[in-house]
Amino acid sequence: MSELRVNSLKGFRQLGLNVGFSLGLGVVLLVLGGALGFRAAKVGTTNAARNDVALNASALEVSKGFVAVARQVEGGVVNVNTEQTVHSPGAPLGDAFGGHWGTNSPFDSFFRPVPRELRQKSLGSGFVVEPEGYILTNEHVVENAYRIKVKLSDGRIADATVVGTDPQTDLAVLKIRASNLPVLHLGKSDQVQVGDWVLAIGSPFGLERTMTAGIISAKGRVVGTGPYDNFMQTDAAINPGNSGGPLVNLQGEVVGINTMIPGQSTAFPGVGFAIPSSLAEDVYHQLTTSGKVTRAWLGIHGQEVTPEIAKSFNLGEQRGVLLADLDPGGPAAKGGLRSGDIILEFNGGEIRDLHELLVSLSRVRVGATTRVKVLRDGQTISLNVSVGERAPDMLESFRSSRAGEFEGLGITVESITPDTMHQLHLVSTSGALITEVKPGSVSDEGGVQPGDVVHEVNHSPVKRAGDLIAVTHSLKSGSTVLLKIERQGQTLFLAFELM
Repeated sequence: MSELRVNSLKGFRQLGLNVGFSLGLGVVLLVLGGALGFRAAKVGTTNAARNDVALNASALEVSKGFVAVARQVEGGVVNVNTEQTVHSPGAPLGDAFGGHWGTNSPFDSFFRPVPRELRQKSLGSGFVVEPEGYILTNEHVVENAYRIKVKLSDGRIADATVVGTDPQTDLAVLKIRASNLPVLHLGKSDQVQVGDWVLAIGSPFGLERTMTAGIISAKGRVVGTGPYDNFMQTDAAINPGNSGGPLVNLQGEVVGINTMIPGQSTAFPGVGFAIPSSLAEDVYHQLTTSGKVTRAWLGIHGQEVTPEIAKSFNLGEQRGVLLADLDPGGPAAKGGLRSGDIILEFNGGEIRDLHELLVSLSRVRVGATTRVKVLRDGQTISLNVSVGERAPDMLESFRSSRAGEFEGLGITVESITPDTMHQLHLVSTSGALITEVKPGSVSDEGGVQPGDVVHEVNHSPVKRAGDLIAVTHSLKSGSTVLLKIERQGQTLFLAFELM
């Protein structure tokens, strides 16, 4: 055999060994890879299963939590059934003849509609606050009711009397005589956060002991129902019949009183409002103690701080309440506050607008001394004010200053003569009387009116028309004008920019 053939055979044998080894190694790697892949897939499936189990366990815990709260609080929730008298304009007496003539009855020209009193029944909710039989609900649930019956969770029915109502917060306290009453506890709504779970319990559409779940969607909502609006917003379903029922957290504490849904909706639109328990608790204690609610009074006439006013006072940002005037001898005046002060803090809390001041004032006890921080002449000072009691005719006066796009001053002024002073019932001849305001001018858009008396321009006193003219002539385009004016015996600040 030739050397070439021998070498070739050796080469083929060697090649065969190499190829066989490679193929064998490949098969081993494939098997090993498959095994590892199978194991990884198995591990992934196991992890997914474990995640599903964890999620199911979490959902189960939430469900158990809801069940526990339902068992804890449903016994203290009651149905409030009322009978009310409503006045109807009635129908013409001609209709008493059977309405045979329809809308063209000949009797209509002889008989006028006769007013009638109709009895109407309504249903709401409430909850027991104390074992002595005190129940908290909405004022509108029992308004004008001549008969109120409360149905307890165990089926007992008791007559209820009204201890007191507060229409301004839409709260009412009822009293029943019954024993072994489950009680719900008022929680601290100030500690509730947006996103917290809450449960609404009541009798929507007359369906007793109905519970819906949701979250706190927002806090401090102002919806225009009154000066003390401070609602909590929730997406837990609230419907007619839920009014006065509790909104509870997952500890079973009442954090709100379900009150209303927006607009003219007759069914839950996805948004509901509840009175915070912190506000309700104060009203409840006052009603059960004295049968009425007393509120603090400062004796101020304030207005919103517009961007223009903030700029003219070098405030830096739009915040606070500007005091246009004060009642002589009122708590604010006695405490050292002055016209032109801007309230920045009240009772330890920052004041950003009129509503915050009203809400803060409502939480202060009559006679209490509170700290007020104001901006005065560019300096921040603190004063102690002892608040008084607000009588029905002692309402704080607040105004919203107009703001807009301004161009040109556009006013005509004159000095005040003794004759003018008497004609306009002014107290002195000091100031500049505005006799004309050009329509569409910056003054017109800024709220200036003929008959206004200007006493200050940009904190400089105005004794006569020449003072006003001198100050405004020195201002340049883009300057802010702040006027302190007298209008019908009251003081008002107006601010706008020159174009």
